[in-house]
Amino acid sequence: MTASAAFLPELVFLLGALVVFGFTLGESRVRQARNAALATAAAAILAAVFSLGCHESLFQDAYRVDIFSQTLKLAFSIGFGLILLLSGGLGDIREEVKPEYYLFLTISVLGLLMLSSAIELITLVVCLELSSFPLFLLVAMRREQEGHRMQMESAIKYIMFGIAANGIMFFGFSYLFGLTGTTSLPVMMPKLVAIAGTPAAIAGLALALGGIFYKLAIFPFQFWTPDVYQGAANETAALISSLPKLGGIAILVRLVCLAGPDSPTFALLLAMLAVASMMYGNLIALVQTDFKRLLGFSGIAHAGYALIGFVALSEEGAAAAMFYILSYLLMVMACFLVICRVSRDGANLKIEELAGLHRRSPLLAVTLAVGVFALAGLPPFAGFMGKLSLLKAALAKGWLALVIIVMINAAIAVFYYLSVVRESWFRDPGDLPPIRLDGPTRVLCLLLIGGILALGIAPSPVLDRLRQGVAQATHLTPAPAVAVVGQTR
Repeated sequence: MTASAAFLPELVFLLGALVVFGFTLGESRVRQARNAALATAAAAILAAVFSLGCHESLFQDAYRVDIFSQTLKLAFSIGFGLILLLSGGLGDIREEVKPEYYLFLTISVLGLLMLSSAIELITLVVCLELSSFPLFLLVAMRREQEGHRMQMESAIKYIMFGIAANGIMFFGFSYLFGLTGTTSLPVMMPKLVAIAGTPAAIAGLALALGGIFYKLAIFPFQFWTPDVYQGAANETAALISSLPKLGGIAILVRLVCLAGPDSPTFALLLAMLAVASMMYGNLIALVQTDFKRLLGFSGIAHAGYALIGFVALSEEGAAAAMFYILSYLLMVMACFLVICRVSRDGANLKIEELAGLHRRSPLLAVTLAVGVFALAGLPPFAGFMGKLSLLKAALAKGWLALVIIVMINAAIAVFYYLSVVRESWFRDPGDLPPIRLDGPTRVLCLLLIGGILALGIAPSPVLDRLRQGVAQATHLTPAPAVAVVGQTR
């Protein structure tokens, strides 16, 4: 296939962003902007499927198209479509900025698509900024409620902490560049392995990974998560909780797998961060009454679960982490779909407001139960197979104590997840009104339920493809003449 075919999903998003931008120039063009975004999602899914078999090196070997990147682009495109279907009419976004909301949403996902193919530090930085800065604006677009401006506080926190985390990460990248003399990841990581014990290398890696862990909400870089989830509109929180985490895991796959399997100190550091994230997220989630804050702390714990795959420092573990985050994307989308449809006028949803959901809307109650049971890791849902894959990879490398800690945390998580199910299935609805669902919402509920069940019952096709993709991402052919300092491009 040609280079243009390999870059087709990105070209589709670029064209879609331009079309949506055109609709932002007029007034009362919300429907046209949403339809353009939906058409972009559909076209991007087809383009990603068409380009799955591509294998190209673009932009002077700074951009690699392979099975790993194209599988992620398909996942991002599907996630983009799910977000648009979930958002409905954006009831909690100010009317005058709704077209711009769709524009920034499209640009952010475009950055994530490009992030999955970036194998050079400067390209990586550009893609990270392209995916991050639109999210800062999306949080601030929520309309005011009852005189409160919670969205502005959340947006300011998100911007300030995000910019600080980016600065720290870029400073770490400068250390890595200075130590290795290259910005190409396939050339850089083997060189870093040889000097991994030096203070400069440790400082550089710590700073660089700190910025990535911030995006994943890994402890102790998680402090922004619950406040941003609570202050952002429900649709925006659904986006922040899902697709950027997949992008963060993609960066970790490039960094960790290229570092090689002989880094016990690095593995121990990842294990400590995973345990801290799981314990912190699950214990704090026990006392939450706001459903979005509960999902925020739960997301911290799930980021810790995903990190377990990298503790193994193996292709099997990295593929398991990718599978877990893909499953988490569907699980958390199911929960946010219920939040968006049950919430009155886009307000934050208390857990007690789910009372009697099985009578008010049986399909939403089933969707919530499937999503929550999957998050809890119960069979036969995707969360169970995701955790099982992670534990198998860790146990194969002798991390028995870590596996036991994971099981203890899973038991803790079951308690607060079941409290959500109890409210929706075993409480009387009282005077809460019934909920009528439109056709697209019913279809989306069925798609999410089917996807969660399919990944739980038959995970092998997805896991096998992810292993194949991680293997390609790990065995990249270095091109020193392209990215090494002192040589011409």
